[in-house]
Amino acid sequence: MILFSAYMIIPFLWMFSMSLRLPKDSFTLPPSILPTTLNLDSYIEVFNKVPYLNFYWNSLKIALLTALGVVVVSTTAAYAFARLKFPGRDLLFILMLAGIMVPAQVTIIPQFIMMSKVGWKDNHLALIIPAFFNPIAIFLTRQHMKGIPASYEEAAFIDGAGYLRVFFSIIFPMSSGAVIVGAVLSFISSWNEFFRALIFLNTETKMTIPIGITLLRGTYGSGNLSTILAGVVLSMIASLIFYIFGQKYLIEGVTTGGIKG
Repeated sequence: MILFSAYMIIPFLWMFSMSLRLPKDSFTLPPSILPTTLNLDSYIEVFNKVPYLNFYWNSLKIALLTALGVVVVSTTAAYAFARLKFPGRDLLFILMLAGIMVPAQVTIIPQFIMMSKVGWKDNHLALIIPAFFNPIAIFLTRQHMKGIPASYEEAAFIDGAGYLRVFFSIIFPMSSGAVIVGAVLSFISSWNEFFRALIFLNTETKMTIPIGITLLRGTYGSGNLSTILAGVVLSMIASLIFYIFGQKYLIEGVTTGGIKG
């Protein structure tokens, strides 16, 4: 595992060291994995060349709102699939899981037509609202909720609690691990979203970090490589912090999701 971890971290070390070098040293052979200089001009150039802070704010806003929406949708849908009985429940759950197998490129044309008709083209809502439906988050949360003993619900029903009270007072708090997993996965996915952001966003002031980094490349990819990698390093900070805080729950949630409910 140590060797595998070292193998995985080498590209990140190279990227970080490259962002600290002078442009003339970008393609030295053999490439140096560790930083050889401490030149911060590339990081300063990132903010001078493009409105990077604006890109950062756009990405953070979209990712946080998406994560919040995924939590609301996934927990309520998972509760219905795991604890309620209604006709067609299992069939509907299978159809929901089928959404995992459909690539985003297949549905982008009808999505674009729909967003244009509702006036959300070149609007952050086009990236936020459709991302609320996350089959993976629903699946993981549903598996977790199915593992909660029914005796908790039965005791609450005997005391006169309704379904909403049971959900908010018992099921939701006991599923906090799975909820955090869904939030972390949706945040990172939204933060790294490039394809749909490229399709829906046209105005520079509304662009997100993945699109903004392409602006650092310049015309015909003639941009400074050190500056581009400095922008990439800065873009990793928010998602890395979000992942570190949710790492424990992420491992537990994936493990629980692998258990047949």
